[in-house]
Amino acid sequence: MTLSPRVPELGALELLLAVDRLGSVGRAATELGISQPAASARIKGMERQLGVALLERSPRGSRPTPAGLLVVGWARRVVEAAEVLDAGIEALRERRDARLRVVASLTVAEYLMPGWLLALASARPATAVTLRTANSAAVAEQLLTGEADLGFVESPRIPGGLSGAVVAGDRLVLVVAPGHPWARRRAPITPAELAATPLVLREPGSGTREVLDRGLAAAGLRATPLLELASSTALKAAAMSGAGPVCLSELAVADELATRRLVEVPLAGLDLSRPLRAVWPAGTRPTGPARDLLALTKKS
Repeated sequence: MTLSPRVPELGALELLLAVDRLGSVGRAATELGISQPAASARIKGMERQLGVALLERSPRGSRPTPAGLLVVGWARRVVEAAEVLDAGIEALRERRDARLRVVASLTVAEYLMPGWLLALASARPATAVTLRTANSAAVAEQLLTGEADLGFVESPRIPGGLSGAVVAGDRLVLVVAPGHPWARRRAPITPAELAATPLVLREPGSGTREVLDRGLAAAGLRATPLLELASSTALKAAAMSGAGPVCLSELAVADELATRRLVEVPLAGLDLSRPLRAVWPAGTRPTGPARDLLALTKKS
């Protein structure tokens, strides 16, 4: 994949985040060890590159424009991902006195694992971590065949042959595009209405699909698939395109809801909450870096 020429360099994103945090281009420049003229030129260059104004400047300092606030949110995730990459590369360059193989469901891998791995890299810089993503059924399979040391799943139950511990809570939310008729609806959607409506769904075997299927089954109902897709990103894209309603983790759609690219539709009479669990083969306990990672998840 070739990045668009509209994607700013990492240093420019770090500068923008510093301005947002400190309220001043000058203070941000001092923190980053560059001159104020250089910082101002870099911000203006980024504004030309993106085609939008990022900062409102006044004698009291600088603050992001509405468009700048959106870019700040996206930039923060890019910089955090770069820090995770840097931590991982640094671990690979160190003496390999520990290795950890982690397999995680998509929601955990995308929205929770980066922070945990940063904390682990700080606590155990010599640990080389391999992270793979899979749906909950595949996570269980890789643990049971010895391909992974520690796993994370989204399913309501602990898969057979595994032990586990809850590390976070989550719930599924029903979302649609702003132009969908349900986006303007005030009365909650009932389980019967949801089951009768063709939905864009995760594939069977995923924790997200299992939570929805179990919730509807409790009311004697089944979901009607319109499309079955294998990632949260694909589901969000389908929902934003107007393909149909989607039930997805609130962690996965937080940014889209905040920016009104998706709208949450209220549900009545349906429990779609779920625990997020760390799991490992039954009859064992995580040791070494797996034990340390598990301890870090419980502190977050």
